[in-house]
Amino acid sequence: MGCGRVGSSLAHSLQDRGHSTAVVDVDPSAFRRLGESFGGITVTGMGFDRDVLRQAGIERADAFAAVSSGDNSNIISARVARELFEVPTVVARIYDPGRAEVFERLGVPTVATVPWAADQVLRRLLPAGTEPTWRDPTGHIRLDTLYAPAAWVGHRIGALEDAAGVRVPFLTRLGQGSIVGADTVIQEGDFLSVFVHDDRAAHAQTILQKGPVE
Repeated sequence: MGCGRVGSSLAHSLQDRGHSTAVVDVDPSAFRRLGESFGGITVTGMGFDRDVLRQAGIERADAFAAVSSGDNSNIISARVARELFEVPTVVARIYDPGRAEVFERLGVPTVATVPWAADQVLRRLLPAGTEPTWRDPTGHIRLDTLYAPAAWVGHRIGALEDAAGVRVPFLTRLGQGSIVGADTVIQEGDFLSVFVHDDRAAHAQTILQKGPVE
């Protein structure tokens, strides 16, 4: 939702990765930013209007990004997508840092409006581990950033590290970065930074999604 610079860039990034994409904007002239190479759907209307979202295919969507120029529009549309249509992955871009913290508490992942916003939204939309945040010069070590898997909420960082063979040096909680220890308890909404050997990444993702073995 939103076809400004971030929205149009995000739409093309998703299309380039083979995803089908729909873009919603209240201003039909905004779709010119997509260019002739865009093969997705464009829908004119308010991004929090249920009929508009249905026209865009929200009922089949795996992810929804609210990246318009208005905080209120973004958060309302994000909550409609998540709470009414039960879209599993929802991200909202929020200009006001104070509001962003509130919305994080409501369970809506937010991204600050900075030059790399499209890239950050993309990393949160795609499945965990799809786009590494960083690789070391040898290509053997990667840094993945992902929201805490539901199966690990309430468990210690150390238990996650031991089970998945990874290292979690820090996390972001309610918009604030924190260095963690083995006894740090994972909370819902935590955004984890995870170091892992590249050849172990797929196995680690499987363990992260399955949760601890009782």
